[in-house]
This record gives sequence, C-alpha cells and structure tokens, in this order.
Amino acid sequence: MYKKEMTGNYPINNPEELRKLPPHVLPQLSQDLRTFLIDHIAMYGGHFSSSLGVVELTIALHYVFNTPKDKLIWDVGHQAYVHKLLTGRAPLFHSNRLFGGISGFPSMEENEFDAFGTGHSSTSLSAILGMACAASYRGDHNRQHIAVIGDGALTAGLAFEALNNIGFQQPNVLIILNDNNMSIDAGTGALQNYLVDLISGHAYNKLKAHLKKLLSTDKQRAGWSIAAIRKLEKLMKTGLLASSNIFEALNIRYFGPIDGHNLPKLIKVFEQLKQIPGPKILHCVTQKGKGFAPAMLNKELWHATGKFDKLTGMRLENKSSLLYRNTFQEVFGETLTQLAQSNNRIVAISPAMLSGSKLTSMKQAMPHRVFDVGICEQHAVTFSAGLATDGLLPFCVIYSTFLQRAYDQLIHDVALQKLQVVLCIDRAGVVGPDGPTHQGAFDIAFLRCIPNIVGASPMTLTDFRNLLFTAQAAPVDGPFAIRYPKGFGIQDQDTNRFTKLEIGKGRKLCAGKDIAILSLGPVGQYAREACSDLLNEGISIAHYDLRFFKPLDEQLLHEVFQTYPYVITVEDGCTAGGVGSAIMEFMVDHGYKASLKRLGLSDTFAVQGTQEELHRFYGYDKEAIIAAIRQFYEWSFCQYPGLV
Repeated sequence: MYKKEMTGNYPINNPEELRKLPPHVLPQLSQDLRTFLIDHIAMYGGHFSSSLGVVELTIALHYVFNTPKDKLIWDVGHQAYVHKLLTGRAPLFHSNRLFGGISGFPSMEENEFDAFGTGHSSTSLSAILGMACAASYRGDHNRQHIAVIGDGALTAGLAFEALNNIGFQQPNVLIILNDNNMSIDAGTGALQNYLVDLISGHAYNKLKAHLKKLLSTDKQRAGWSIAAIRKLEKLMKTGLLASSNIFEALNIRYFGPIDGHNLPKLIKVFEQLKQIPGPKILHCVTQKGKGFAPAMLNKELWHATGKFDKLTGMRLENKSSLLYRNTFQEVFGETLTQLAQSNNRIVAISPAMLSGSKLTSMKQAMPHRVFDVGICEQHAVTFSAGLATDGLLPFCVIYSTFLQRAYDQLIHDVALQKLQVVLCIDRAGVVGPDGPTHQGAFDIAFLRCIPNIVGASPMTLTDFRNLLFTAQAAPVDGPFAIRYPKGFGIQDQDTNRFTKLEIGKGRKLCAGKDIAILSLGPVGQYAREACSDLLNEGISIAHYDLRFFKPLDEQLLHEVFQTYPYVITVEDGCTAGGVGSAIMEFMVDHGYKASLKRLGLSDTFAVQGTQEELHRFYGYDKEAIIAAIRQFYEWSFCQYPGLV
C-alpha cells in the first residue's frame, strides 16, 4: 500500500515507483501531490492553476505509459509541474524558476523524462509527429508517442498544420486535448465554441453509450464488422453535433469527452488506447486550479502567482517603493484607453494576453475595439495589417519572445507595404523566472534591420506615455515599434499631459568629460545612478538617452564621437546586432575612432532569475557600468597619464 513516509518528504521519486502502486492508492497520491504543489507555490511562487488541473491526468499517463521510453510532451509546459514531481525533481522543486534552479518548463537538458522543451505553446504536435516518424523509420512500432496540448495552445496555426500532417502521415500518436476553457485568459474564438459543442453534445454521448451497451457481448457484436461500427460512430458524430467532427474529418480518431479528474477512468481509457494504432485524440475536460478554491474562482489571476497565504489566498508579494508606483503594463492599458477615447481610429489586438498586457479594462469599456485572437501571433500581425489598410490604427500588443513567431508577417505584410501598425512589444529584455524561452533578448537586433520601421524604447513611464501618444499622432509610413519591460518603472513627471516626441531624437541627460554613456530603455536608470555615484567622487560622466534605436539620432552621435574618446552603450537585449552594434557601425561608417564598450546580454540564451539578478549576472547593472567606467579610466591613465 502507498504510504507517504515510504519515500521521505516526497510522495513518489520516479514513474517506476508509481507503476508498482496498486490502483486503489492513487487517489491519495493525487491529494498528496496537490498538497505538495500548493505548499511549495505558496512559499516560492510560480505557475499554479494549470498544474493543479492535470494532477490525475499526469498520474494516469505515467502509470500507464512506459516513460521515458514512451515519449511524452507537455504543451504549454507550465502545466508540467506534477510531471516534474513524479520524475525525480521534487527535492529540487523549491528552486523552481529561481536563479540556478530547475526550469519552470520541460527542458531536455534537465531531465530524460522531458522529451521536448515547451516554453512556447503549440509546438507539441509537430514535435511528437517527428518523433513518431523517426521511430517508424527505425522500425520501432511499439514506442508510444503522447502529446498533451491545452485547448488554448490548439488555436495556433502551427498546431493546425501539425494536425493536417498527422492525419496524412497516420503515425502512432496519442493527442491528449486538455480542455479547461482557458489559456492564460478565457478561451476565445470559433474553436473554443466548437469544443464546448463537443462537450455539451448530450445526444451524441447518450447514443454512443447506448450503442456501446448494445454491442457489449460477443453475440451482439457478431453481426457487426469493425468497419461498420466505425462508420456508424462517424455518422453519429457528424449527424448529432452542430458540425462534423473536425478531428475525424482530418482522419484522426476522436475519443471523449471524458472527465480528466476521474483517475480510474483515465487509466482504463489509456490502457485501451495503447492497443489502437494510428493517430487518435482523447478529449479530456479538466478544471484549472482544481483543489484550491481561490484559483478555481479566479482562473486568470491564479495562472501564475508570487508567494501567497495558502489558507486565505492572500498574496504576499513585496510592496514596491513609492518611486516605482506603476508598471509599464498598467500605464500601457490606461494610456491606450485614454488615447482611444479621443482617437476613434485606435483598436487593440492581443494574442491571448489581454490580462497580462492590461487590456482587460479597455476591453470592458470598448468591447468592439479590442480583439483577442487567441495564441496566434502570426495572425495577430497580419490581421493588424488588414485593419490598417482600411484606415484603422491597430496597436498590436505582443510579448517580445512571441513576436519572434510573427517575423515574416512583420516584414512581408506590414513593413514592406508601409502599413501603419503600432507594435507594442511587452516583456522586452530579461523578464525573469520564465527563463530562456521567454527572455525578450532579440527584438532590437531583428527589428532594426527591417526597412520602413521606427523603433523606440522609453526610459521612464512618462516617456512611455509620450511614445504611445506620438505613435498615433505622427504620420509614419510603416510600423512603429515600442519595446518596454515587464514590471515597474519610474515616472519622472507626474502629469497627464502628452508631449509629441520627435522621431529619431534622443536626449542629453547630463554633461561630462572623457566618457559618454549611451543607454536605451529603462536600464538607463542604472546609468543615471552610476553617473550620480561617480559625480560624488568628482568623476563627471556624460549620459545620453537614445530613446530610439531606429532611426538613430545621428546629430547626437556626431556630438558624442567628436567629444568623447570613450563610449559605453547599455541595453537590455543581446549585444550581437543590438543598439550597441548599430552605434559601432555608425562610428565606423563615419570614420570616428573611439574606444567603445557594449554592455548587454552576451551571445547566449539568458537563464532564469529575477531581472535584477540577470542584469547583474550579464553585466549591465549600475555596478557593471561603474566598473566599465573605471576600466576606461585605468586604461587611459596608463596609456596617456595626462589625459585624465
């Protein structure tokens, strides 16, 4: 019999132990895992409600299938916490999403049970198809291939492309559709309505159960061929649902819907599906946040959380200082709503990130002017392009890491056609504990090479408001991209008035001699603090806020390179191709000779940790800037003793 004390503080250490347990003890294991998860997330924070909703599903999968030999992919990976607990990572779970700790998503480097890394959504079906085809190519027809995909992840184009190919290739694949009517926000779109139709198809389910009862004995089955039964089942699905079953139409066998919290039922169904070759999809209905009442009542709020009181559900996150009163996201939502009230051309588009981008209030106030298109970044950008062709001014709000998925649409559909689309690039720069898949490292580098684009990054919340105002007030032929980080910012002017900024113009924040710092975005606060600290030592450093990374302020740069022999650039993004590289190109193109030091993310995928930890680790916080300045002074004193 299963006893918690058998394995110390952790219920199960690996799936092999799990598979030795008798079925009747598994419900208690489910409860223990939920308790463990709630205790740890309350203490350390992390993605929460998604994993609470798949406890029974996770146990059943590892109980029935021979993982890691059988391949199991979780999509999106933030629902894989219970999977991590069952695969040897419970003793390390306190380090989840922390600097130097285990990843909050499946990671092939971290554990052999993580068959594929899934930080971004909707990749599982393509990946599992590749694995199944590889096994078939090698002659291995026994290995099982399972992909658990959320209903939100299924909305992406990549998932549909994979379904189309799976129906054609006919691999040995089991798709688990985890349907909880949610992604991060509530599900939207025709597919969501379709899944609801499947779930609520009482007539179909009743008739299916009756047919099963009729054919429950060998005698009654004798007069029916397998082909006839399959044909009858398909006719039932086609005739009794509002529309034909899309999965069956793609030649993927559909089973369900079933209760994703009924552990005995899940185990029985998985055992049966193991014996059925070819592609099949099992529709599991689960409840996000199951087992924790506050998460069940407010699914959006509890998708991810910081520390909280597990008895009351009260958040225990640290209060910010008065200097940091608002987040960039809050200012964005408030400002765009304000601008939209006076400019009826403005509409907002979000790929399933309304709450994260703080568009919920605008959606409530102006429901016909805010579009949540689901997890479809490519569609979001081209949809915005279509809106722009007809005179509207779309503000397309996409996280930096997800904009990577819409690169072709940005080039081909927006920039090439000089369409006025405002790209609001949320979570730019390092975002913290979500790790390498979510760090907004590359947008400056991949945007500044695109013709017809304006690119900016505000240093303060006031600048951010003014850039949003400028984007809708200035006549621009092409996209206007504004990148901004996750979290709090400084508001240097407490005013509701807007100022139209000159495109491509930076500003000089303080004068100095010998060394100039050129910063872009909120990390300019580090430069400002460094200059202030050094001024107290009698060291005067010039500081310029670039504000725009395309076009660059050439007048400002001529002033810098004609005045200062030493230049430091600071950016919250990759230095390879970033704004520091752009300034270095300017220096070379105009024949300037200066010593230039670029601070930012190195040529690697940024690890997880808090933003402050990562700024320090990658060397572009205040201390790193001061160290670079001192290095220049030490070098210049050795080379030219009379210079400083």
